[in-house]
Amino acid sequence: MENKIVELSINEENSYRRLDKFLRNELKAVPLSEIYKLLRTGCVQVNGKTVRKPYTELYVGDKVTIKADLAVYRQKKDLPSIPLKLDILYEDDNLLILNKKAGITIHPSEKTRSTTLIQGLHFYGAKKGFKPHLVHRLDRDTSGVLVIAKNVKTARTLSHMFRNRLVKKEYITLVSGKIFGDGFIDKPLDGSEALTEYKVLENFRDTSLLRVILHTGRTHQIRKHFALIGNPVVGDILYGDKKVNELFKKKHNLRRQFLHCIRISFTNPSEPGVISIKAPLPDDLERVIKGLKK
Repeated sequence: MENKIVELSINEENSYRRLDKFLRNELKAVPLSEIYKLLRTGCVQVNGKTVRKPYTELYVGDKVTIKADLAVYRQKKDLPSIPLKLDILYEDDNLLILNKKAGITIHPSEKTRSTTLIQGLHFYGAKKGFKPHLVHRLDRDTSGVLVIAKNVKTARTLSHMFRNRLVKKEYITLVSGKIFGDGFIDKPLDGSEALTEYKVLENFRDTSLLRVILHTGRTHQIRKHFALIGNPVVGDILYGDKKVNELFKKKHNLRRQFLHCIRISFTNPSEPGVISIKAPLPDDLERVIKGLKK
């Protein structure tokens, strides 16, 4: 099939500093996996130069060219807004911060059958008079603090802060095996620098409870890093230990990865001062800890 060319321009209204975020916003009918495939296979150019890195920076005035037949993707109508109970931790004129539950997908995909978080955010935003902009993400089975911008200006500011490590992200995780002493994991992921800091909170018989601080924001960074050092996250079906996962499912009814974003801290772009938002550990993870202590 002959490729068709799609040309897009970056302006003040659609500006996203990262290329992948821009493409996700502009190509709503194209699944996220296919957007990354377009990048990997050299189908995307910025100002006439082929780029493959999702985190390529864009600026107002840039031209993005996609050499692919995007008509093969079924054109979607605007994603329907659906009422969804949101656990709101903080809200002002420019920010909405949620405690995301595990088991809910943020964006729809071809495999998604249930309501997604963005649909609930659109419903809530329509009632409150704003359009939600996601500036970072949590995996489907990761719970905890999630920051949403209410306008493009705030989205740009927060995206810049996340990209330049001006946001402190803290997680609680349970990993297989015993880890003694605090430390860092400094191992590149997918060809990019990745740095994870951890502090041991408690050791159990065959697992360790950790507080983790991310100094970079690579995809699946915590899960990949601890798997690389031989201490995979308990319950992680992608990088974890199948036998350990089955044991925790049977003994503690743990049906997802033990990973929770417990706190996010950053300088509030809405008003002077630092904002630090905490999401308490959910019941399913608390139950696992109590069971291990017994």
